[in-house]
Amino acid sequence: MYNLLNIQGADGAPRAAIAVEGSVYGLEKVMGPATTMDLIMDWEASAPRLDALGAEAAAGALDGARIGTMAEIRLLAPLLYPSALICAGANYAKHVREMTGGEFDKTTRRPYFFLKLPRHCVIGPDAPIPLPHTSQQVDWEVELAVVIGRPGRNIKAAEALDHVAGYTIMNDVSARDLGRRPDWPNWGMDWLGHKSFDGAAPMGPWMVPASAIADPHGLDIKLWINDELQQDSNTSDLIFNVNEQVEYLSRHFTLRAGDVISTGTPSGVGRPRGLFLKPGDVVRMEIEGIGEMTNPVIAGQ
Repeated sequence: MYNLLNIQGADGAPRAAIAVEGSVYGLEKVMGPATTMDLIMDWEASAPRLDALGAEAAAGALDGARIGTMAEIRLLAPLLYPSALICAGANYAKHVREMTGGEFDKTTRRPYFFLKLPRHCVIGPDAPIPLPHTSQQVDWEVELAVVIGRPGRNIKAAEALDHVAGYTIMNDVSARDLGRRPDWPNWGMDWLGHKSFDGAAPMGPWMVPASAIADPHGLDIKLWINDELQQDSNTSDLIFNVNEQVEYLSRHFTLRAGDVISTGTPSGVGRPRGLFLKPGDVVRMEIEGIGEMTNPVIAGQ
């Protein structure tokens, strides 16, 4: 099995690669010039070819494409950039309780989503999260992110995972004090100010193909700030699972290859405890079966 990477080439441009057992193999020599987004946009053709290359690499038959170890390459975000970045709100039962003090009645409510701006928000592993000067309450939210590989409209929940190319990790960084607008009292949340600012969606470290994750609803999910564990949960606590989210979204519009659905965060965010990110912090995230990624925090503009 392999992980699909975006790495920085010698010219600074992104290059598609795969990682197998700690070694990294460039895809340009074996598949021609392509980005990870190119591969995902044609996922039905790309997936079997990548599976075969992963098997060749594991067998030692792809050494001509080997470019080094993970320690010798510079990782970028796995998708530069998602065609849409769709985020689920209030989608872990314990998170709803910590934020509202109440329970979520799934029988009377449907999934809730908001958008982030992909080109502005998405950064990769080890890239700094710049805290915007407009906020004093920037919070963390580790999430399982789903990469769509097969387009579809009105997808049934039972068939939803057939449309998934793979999974990655995302941090839905949130400016909590920008969520409400006292100058617009008749409106609800200001989702643009709250959720979309430079570096507000660290993503990575790579995409794990869906075939490597037998069940996305049983994965341990964790986040540390400065090596202090803050979020420690499992995707089994999702209120609306991946299948249900795909079904709901595809009722409203066509899900397209390259779209990313970030499925919500578990309990352990900072706001209920008055804890927020500050320059010098280091955020580390891990999801079982996917991997780990780290981002330092700096003062932004």
